[in-house]
Amino acid sequence: MANEPRLRIVFFGTPTFAVPTLEGLLRSRHPVVGVVTQPDRPRGRGQVVRSSPIKALALVHDVPVWQPDKLKDDAFLALARSVEPDLGVVAAYGKLLPDVLLTIPRLGLINVHASLLPRYRGASPIQRAVLAGDAETGVTIMRVVSALDAGASLAQRRHPIGPEDTSGDVEQALATLGASLLCETVDRLAAGAVDETAQDDTQATYAPRLRKDEGLIDWSRPALAVHNHVRAMQPWPGAFSFLHGQRLMMRRTRPAAPTDAAPGTIVEADRDVLRVATGDNSSLHLLEVQPEGRRAMAARDFLAGRRLEVGARFNGRRP
Repeated sequence: MANEPRLRIVFFGTPTFAVPTLEGLLRSRHPVVGVVTQPDRPRGRGQVVRSSPIKALALVHDVPVWQPDKLKDDAFLALARSVEPDLGVVAAYGKLLPDVLLTIPRLGLINVHASLLPRYRGASPIQRAVLAGDAETGVTIMRVVSALDAGASLAQRRHPIGPEDTSGDVEQALATLGASLLCETVDRLAAGAVDETAQDDTQATYAPRLRKDEGLIDWSRPALAVHNHVRAMQPWPGAFSFLHGQRLMMRRTRPAAPTDAAPGTIVEADRDVLRVATGDNSSLHLLEVQPEGRRAMAARDFLAGRRLEVGARFNGRRP
């Protein structure tokens, strides 16, 4: 072990997704000589200024933390050069890295990307895969280059997407899978045993960042498409629609029996079952919902003490 090569690593990451990767590197033989993360910002309903999960983890392990507003800042670049890194590792940092930064680590930078590149380049690959109803996704360890997520692949591993999996479920699984694959790849890089495979740009697709307004449900789409939409928007921004002027978030759904009712119409609302018509004469069970200003709850709890008439319709906006 003493003679095995060690790489001095600078880590770039911000959200919870990046935590397993940094934890894996901190357990490895490779020293993490600096962590770069986004500046502390107001978060949540109370807009309380909080640190990123990566900053909190780095401080526990006494790793220097840098939070530059601009990555091209001369003082930050001088700091990055001063630690003489062999390799940069990126996991959901949240910003594109400028070319000048890519030249600093001796072996360049590599990135943990949550898709089977070249499919789903961009900021929201997990959500776009769930939204499309894909049965499979994965992680790719890729070289960071100037073009968005277009660098050569160093390693790739697949992961199934279950029919009930949400984006949150898939993200958690890929965070663990990506961390393991990244640490294996760093060991192989240190040993000079990595083959790099160029991406086929003709097969590339893009996954733009999710917007809050994309949570709005289009009931005219078939039940399976609406179900995939609900899974993709979970946990953020959440899939929602309006009933009697109130916004209702859909947390968990399941395609149900056919119906000839108009899309968005409640076709069943008894003690345990809340079913809504969707496009192509299909329908959807609402299994878990969240009324405005309240906690998420099972449909049976939502229906208890509430009279919902069959024939009422969900709307795409407040009346």
